[in-house]
Amino acid sequence: MTTLRNLLLIPLLTSGVFVLAQNIRDSTLALVAVQASYAQQIPGGDMADRFGTNSNVGLGAFRKFRNNFILGAEGSFLFGNKVSEPGILRNVINSAGQIVDIEGAQADVFLYERGWTVFATAGRIFPIIGPNPNSGLLLKFGVGYMRHKVRVQTQKNVIPQLEDEYLDGYDRLAAGPAALGYVGYQHFANRGRVNFHIGLEFMAGFTQALHPFNFDTEQYNKADRFDLLTGIRAGWTLPVYKKVDTGFHYY
Repeated sequence: MTTLRNLLLIPLLTSGVFVLAQNIRDSTLALVAVQASYAQQIPGGDMADRFGTNSNVGLGAFRKFRNNFILGAEGSFLFGNKVSEPGILRNVINSAGQIVDIEGAQADVFLYERGWTVFATAGRIFPIIGPNPNSGLLLKFGVGYMRHKVRVQTQKNVIPQLEDEYLDGYDRLAAGPAALGYVGYQHFANRGRVNFHIGLEFMAGFTQALHPFNFDTEQYNKADRFDLLTGIRAGWTLPVYKKVDTGFHYY
């Protein structure tokens, strides 16, 4: 009886896969997709004066309509270890060229780039290349928010000059509205197994310093900043298709 039951299920399962694959290949579909991605970015504008190349990990979701227009939201976490702020710790270095903690022991202090972005996005897929009309050239634009800073990491040492509110005078925290542009390729496989995107991405942040005064330079930060990030983003896409009624039912 169990064997007969399994045999009866085979037409239902195989026909569902076939119909779904056939629809992807032959027509545009409405779907929801979740994406995870990674980008290596090069800074520009005012950001190039502060940081070097950084990594960026992103997560987002979008709705694709039958006309191949998309609406979505995405966020990213950016990080790097190239900080171009000479003398940022000059006020906490002693005459021996060392930084000491509260107990008088030599401390290790590291500087990193940290930040994040969030965007609401809109765009369209143009099916001029790819295996089906759901794949092709993807143009996408977004508006949102950018935030970044210099992370001063003191490891296990307690350094009073770099703790709590004193840290505000060194971290160069900046934030503000931002815009995003993306041109690339979006791939949806005919059988739904390999789905990905890759393309060139631009981020522009119209930021301001949130901590206006720097303790090391004893000067005020630049009021208005123009921060640019450019890089290649690639990622994995998980589509959720609308269920297709195959006409096969099991009772």
